Amino acid sequence: MPTVEPHRFRQVAESFGEDAARYDRTRPAYPEALIARIAAAGADVLDVGCGTGIEARQLRDAGCTVLGVEPDERMAEHARRSGLDVEVSTFETWDAAGRAFDVVAAGQAWHWVDPVAGAARALEVLRPGGLLVPFWHVFDPPAPVAEAVASVFQRVMPVPQAALPRRAMDAYDAMCAKAADGMREVGGFGEPERWSYEWERDYTREEWLDLLPTTGVLTRLPAAELAEVLDAAGAAIDGMGGGFTMRYTTVAVAAVRV
Repeated sequence: MPTVEPHRFRQVAESFGEDAARYDRTRPAYPEALIARIAAAGADVLDVGCGTGIEARQLRDAGCTVLGVEPDERMAEHARRSGLDVEVSTFETWDAAGRAFDVVAAGQAWHWVDPVAGAARALEVLRPGGLLVPFWHVFDPPAPVAEAVASVFQRVMPVPQAALPRRAMDAYDAMCAKAADGMREVGGFGEPERWSYEWERDYTREEWLDLLPTTGVLTRLPAAELAEVLDAAGAAIDGMGGGFTMRYTTVAVAAVRV
């Protein structure tokens, strides 16, 4: 089976800005322990693929000065409304103009960056001892919800069953490995480390259905088909009593510029 390279699918990467306000409202923040660990690495942070500024605001609140780089003007404009400084560009083509940073971070975004070109650009802009740290939320919805969504999704946009990961962590393990391999290939970094943070969040039916259209290829699903997915998910959540607890793992790959 050919290797999937998400960074080549710009039409998906840049679809999240279609409803930036919903994205910002519904996407979860990052564990405070992760934010504190990043902030401890230095005050000057470059946030790659900053989106609407979810992690950038957390890092700013932790005492960092944050510059965002975001390819989607709609997402960037939403982030600017909260006082963030954001430049519109893909990271691979972004002009640092001689600036240097203590940290290059990327929340839910590094898989949209070429892993080798991205690591090379990070190496260029990091000060010695600086930290490159992409990170992601990993989660598997409860089985009734996941199965209801999958049954509709397979009908409206079928894909081979073998192409679907058995667990979300399977896909994210591959992303982390690809990020680490990119850092090793570029050189100039110490051996990448894996960080992991487990946490939970409760969702009502309304909260989960509000978030669902911001995830994956659902951002590009036609309205009628998206409505089918949401109806199926809503019915499954109703069958669970109207809500559920999501168990998240936030994973990171961190490497220090030597």
